[in-house]
Amino acid sequence: MMYPNIRKAAFLRRPNRFVAVVDGGNGEELVHVKNTGRCRELLVPGCTVWLTDSDSPGRKTSADLVAVEKIRGNGAPLLINMDSAAPNAAAAQWIAGGGIFGKGALVRREVKFGSSRFDIYAEYQGRKAFVEVKGVTLENDGIASFPDAPTERGLKHMSELISAVSQGFEAYALFVIQMKDVHLFRPNYTTHPQFGEMLVKAQENGVHILAMDCVVTPDSMTIDKNVPISLERKNHYE
Repeated sequence: MMYPNIRKAAFLRRPNRFVAVVDGGNGEELVHVKNTGRCRELLVPGCTVWLTDSDSPGRKTSADLVAVEKIRGNGAPLLINMDSAAPNAAAAQWIAGGGIFGKGALVRREVKFGSSRFDIYAEYQGRKAFVEVKGVTLENDGIASFPDAPTERGLKHMSELISAVSQGFEAYALFVIQMKDVHLFRPNYTTHPQFGEMLVKAQENGVHILAMDCVVTPDSMTIDKNVPISLERKNHYE
């Protein structure tokens, strides 16, 4: 997952969920935010963000905001990719390259099942699987959590994964943690307890729950290593 024409800027403000005002060194400019989530703990005035310039004609914004440096309590910045499209692209590359299955798995994206459209459908040596990918940008003291806002869509996807298992498919909920330096993944019971409960139900009904961290640079994101998961109903944010 690579970005061209990357450059640094300082975040100033976010007029709405689609755009941000930044200072790239030549005064204020309007850029597109590639994540419509709240991201309040990330986009703090004065923080360093990374932009990928666009040469598309007719655009109202000069670039896309794709990554941010989060300043933690110890003062060390944590680089977080916040492009909501990146997890699906990175997951497709990872699965085709041997993640979950062996190398060379057939991977198709955006495949309809029931009343949902799953992010990935994969086949490998007779195995058939649906994979729903969730990007994770919420972190506190090395604990990553999802979601950062209530997600009815997420509930529906977990229910459909359970249905896929009942019909003979393998099913995976893959949480792509868009950063390094995390040691645990948890559902965010404080923000959306029903999602955490549905995740437990999905696991009990044969859905595989995976969490993977990523190597993130300003111009790239690559899925890297497995992160331990706790589905217990407690939350670091309480």
